[in-house]
Amino acid sequence: MFIETETTPNPASLKFLPGRQVMQAGTREFASPEAAEASPLAQAIFDTGETTNVFFGSDFVSVTAAPGVSWNDLKPIVVSILLDHFVSEAPLFVGGDASGISVPQEVELLVEENSEDEDIIAQINELLETRVRPAVAGDGGDIAYRGFKDGIVYLTMQGACSGCPSSTATLKHGIEGLLKHYVPEVVEVRAA
Repeated sequence: MFIETETTPNPASLKFLPGRQVMQAGTREFASPEAAEASPLAQAIFDTGETTNVFFGSDFVSVTAAPGVSWNDLKPIVVSILLDHFVSEAPLFVGGDASGISVPQEVELLVEENSEDEDIIAQINELLETRVRPAVAGDGGDIAYRGFKDGIVYLTMQGACSGCPSSTATLKHGIEGLLKHYVPEVVEVRAA
């Protein structure tokens, strides 16, 4: 088995590609060692003491190094952990699968949405799913819809995109421009 790595726009994060499916559906972010207890793989990566975020995508794992940690030192350790996990065919989650684990696909909304905006919200989510998510996944992350109210779309960046220096530009210039173009009711995109 060979694990490829790709850089991401976030210099603190690397994207690891094991050449096989990681998540059957959805994504899962582990932003703390406590959250990582749900996954032996995420926990093993956090146990290095040198990471601050682990993110599972459909066919990749993104890892964010702690401040001051060199990828020259951390990369071989993470590759070794990933190899051990996938070669042994160990379960991704405690209990063997994701059932019973809250996979944050449906993230809590930050604003109370107006039922009259259902069509607009559906258009926003369709664009996020078909145009934005694939691009963000290419950078080792994901995006979570957190609400729409008074023309403002609230989104959360996840994985390698969380805390990325270019995430504000991605939200403001990329995603906001796209949504405004296709959904005229959108006036602004804000990070949640």
